[in-house]
Amino acid sequence: MTARFVVSGTDTGIGKTVFSAALTNALGSFYWKPVQSGLDEETDAETVRRLGAVPAERIVPEAYRLATPASPHLSARLDGITIDPETLTPPHVDGPLVIEGAGGLMVPLSERLVFADLFAQWKIPVIVCARTTLGTINHTLLCIEAMRHRAIPIFGIAFIGDENLETEKIIVQLSGVRSLGRLPIIPDLTTAGLGKAFRENFDIDIFADARP
Repeated sequence: MTARFVVSGTDTGIGKTVFSAALTNALGSFYWKPVQSGLDEETDAETVRRLGAVPAERIVPEAYRLATPASPHLSARLDGITIDPETLTPPHVDGPLVIEGAGGLMVPLSERLVFADLFAQWKIPVIVCARTTLGTINHTLLCIEAMRHRAIPIFGIAFIGDENLETEKIIVQLSGVRSLGRLPIIPDLTTAGLGKAFRENFDIDIFADARP
């Protein structure tokens, strides 16, 4: 079977979409964002297509496109939509697939459903994106604990930000989850710059050889 990954994280705005763009580009994979909240600015799928130089045919359309940039459960309510978990089934594609969640693991899709519940059903390996800044130890360890409670397969941790060796080391040591690498802050964020940073800091073979 072809490698599939879910990219999630400890919080919103930590760089999951940039990491997803880099991974999608490196694997030559398809990309799917199940739920997009907020349409006034560039969407995550559009960012991945631009930064990852991903052909349009490898961007799988979102199941839900919600107008308000808010938690999906609230954005859906404001749009008069009910998110049906039955429609949030990973698509069958002819190649690798990168799926990007919204915000963190516990972001609600409805009053009774959070993203972690979906990931538990899918059983697709999750890459946890984590900041390297203050507070990330607690947030990352809590995310991993929540995933293990739901028996969600964890592929590894992708750190994002400036180097912080002690923080990265203690998270790996206490969680028992491997570090996949660290994506540094890229001042001039371009397709070429992102690709170069990913190649220099991650072993693509680890991702290419992974199986669901």
